[in-house]
Amino acid sequence: MNKTIILLTAALMAMTAGCKHDSQHENEAHDEDGATHTDEIVLTAEKAAQAGVTADTIRSGEFYGVVKTSGRILSATDDETTVAATAPGLVTLSSQLTEGMPIGRGATIVSISSSKLPEGDITDRARIAYENARKEYERAEALIADQLITDKEYRSQKAAFEAAELAYKATGRRSGGGVAVSAPTAGYVKELFVKTGDYVATGQPIMTITRNRHQYLRAELPERDYNALGHISSAKFRTAYSNRIYDLADLDGRLVSCGKSSGTAGSFIPVTFEFNNAGGIVAGSYAEIYLLTSPRANVLSLPKSALTEEQGVNFVYVKTDDTCYRKQEVKTGETDGERIEITAGLKDGDVVVTDGAIHVKLASASNSIPGHTHNH
Repeated sequence: MNKTIILLTAALMAMTAGCKHDSQHENEAHDEDGATHTDEIVLTAEKAAQAGVTADTIRSGEFYGVVKTSGRILSATDDETTVAATAPGLVTLSSQLTEGMPIGRGATIVSISSSKLPEGDITDRARIAYENARKEYERAEALIADQLITDKEYRSQKAAFEAAELAYKATGRRSGGGVAVSAPTAGYVKELFVKTGDYVATGQPIMTITRNRHQYLRAELPERDYNALGHISSAKFRTAYSNRIYDLADLDGRLVSCGKSSGTAGSFIPVTFEFNNAGGIVAGSYAEIYLLTSPRANVLSLPKSALTEEQGVNFVYVKTDDTCYRKQEVKTGETDGERIEITAGLKDGDVVVTDGAIHVKLASASNSIPGHTHNH
């Protein structure tokens, strides 16, 4: 009998040893509406570490006003080079040339052949004209030396030779039976305007190469937020293909221009930023944008990872001691994509789970102690 009593006592002690609070703390566990929190979630420090659960003490601080909108990533105009055809003819693209691939300076982009055109191969015609002009010029040099032609005739032959030479060189070097067009700069193929077999005229654009060092973020500000236009200082954004939030402050970003009127296509005002491409940001892609306006002081905010949601209600988990957590409903305000304003439910000094909140939520379903109080 004594042995049974000892075992029961040990079990009760184990159940009540999880949360180390005094009775005074129980009186503090209230919502603003006066509701008492009696359910506690037990999660040992070891299990919390394994699940990646971390908690931080929250403090009021500066938080920027936010206007959430959308927009696009654009290439900076001074980072782009258009490559044009140097001769008329049929195009043959270099092998595996596709949009987005890197390309080195001087690399062959296309070969242009005019051998099948009615007027014949332009390179052959330019070469023949050049050789004839060279022979006439060499003959004129010999004649002028013996004063058999006038100086005016000599200069005319020299000019004709130089013009033919320039025309021949302008056709470019030959590659695979055609004129080879090379990349004038290193970068990435942004857009191809032709495909193998297309006919091009001299000067016709073939492709655009971007160095991808600078990019523009073009946000579309709704007309209803026009009053915020003069207060916009920076922005954060997230692309459609990634969950990463980019902060223009980390990309040496700067505000370039703000439109003064909406476009004819819709009720939006363009706001444009320039920034350094940190890699992985695709020009032309759409983005979710958080325009940052004037800073506000004494604002409580949390990383968005701290929140969980149930039936449209937001909750966080307050850490009450080394092994215990309390579920707390919160009201939220603006968000900049990374952090979210807390307008009710928390106070300065609360220790809140900022990473791994979902693991605490799962633990609450398995090891919460209904009706458990701090009176130990």
